[in-house]
Amino acid sequence: MKSIVYKSAQDVAAEDRAVPELAADEVLIKVAYAGICGSDMFIYQGTHPRAKAPLIMGHEFSGVIEKGHPTLAKGTPVTVYPLLSCGECEPCKSGNPHVCNTLKLIGIDCDGGMAEYVKVPADKVVEIPAGLSLKLGAFIEPVAVGVHAVRRSGYKPGDTAVVYGAGPIGLCVASCLKYFGARSVIVVEANPYRLEIAKKLGFITIDAANDDVVASVKAATQGLCADFAFDCAAHPSVQATLMDVIKVRGTAVVVGSYKKPPEVDLLKIEFKELTMIGIRVYERRDFEIAAGILGSGTIDFELMLFVSTPEQAPAVFQDLLKGANAIKMLFKL
Repeated sequence: MKSIVYKSAQDVAAEDRAVPELAADEVLIKVAYAGICGSDMFIYQGTHPRAKAPLIMGHEFSGVIEKGHPTLAKGTPVTVYPLLSCGECEPCKSGNPHVCNTLKLIGIDCDGGMAEYVKVPADKVVEIPAGLSLKLGAFIEPVAVGVHAVRRSGYKPGDTAVVYGAGPIGLCVASCLKYFGARSVIVVEANPYRLEIAKKLGFITIDAANDDVVASVKAATQGLCADFAFDCAAHPSVQATLMDVIKVRGTAVVVGSYKKPPEVDLLKIEFKELTMIGIRVYERRDFEIAAGILGSGTIDFELMLFVSTPEQAPAVFQDLLKGANAIKMLFKL
């Protein structure tokens, strides 16, 4: 089968691999589309702490059942909930397996979906609703991150929010806020291309490279500032304004993963009685909600998606590393 294999730092290749053999309680999926995530870029650069070469990456993908599922027939459109939890630690036993103490992921800790076929545990298969394309089905996982961030934040319809970063996760968070009835969503981004996509999606935009972020947020909120700020950029510069763009008793939500711990002004948290919340991945329910949002037709998610072939993988990863103008790159398998 055709596969995209991580071989070493900045070295991926399209190779022919054997179709996986199934063990008990495993399902074989014929992959349609597989997306490149930020964690895949960490793997590509050789900086991911767990991923080991050779590895078929990919934890956000769609396809159809090939064989092995106890109830879903061959050809059923599916995606995969890629979290592998231990089931034994305190978070798992208390109903929070998505923050398992030893959390692993398909496509990081074992071979994933950047191949024509992938095997997964049967209980990780999620059926894609009728009418949702396999292309959009491969985007359920990133949208689920946005759903989880908004649900966990305490957001209520009619609130205002600032989203830092117009990459895939930032735009997914912003889109979920819009879908759930935010009064206004303000996106802060320095990249001109991503700013333009955010504008096309209907968000208020602030150019982080040229605008005064705090003054611009105040202007957009009639001087009130926002109820929430979502840090999806994970860039140290965000912390310079994150606490200033939210109201007294507002909430800052850290969604992006920082490479190094940033400096945080705890005095602002204390003086304004702010709340700071961390987000890690998603829960199973978030996948179901994300599928509904994608299928609603209320947001043009196609604006974010770009499709390439496995043979182009080496060039695609290099282009993304250099900052190519693409929001979410998918491989069509």
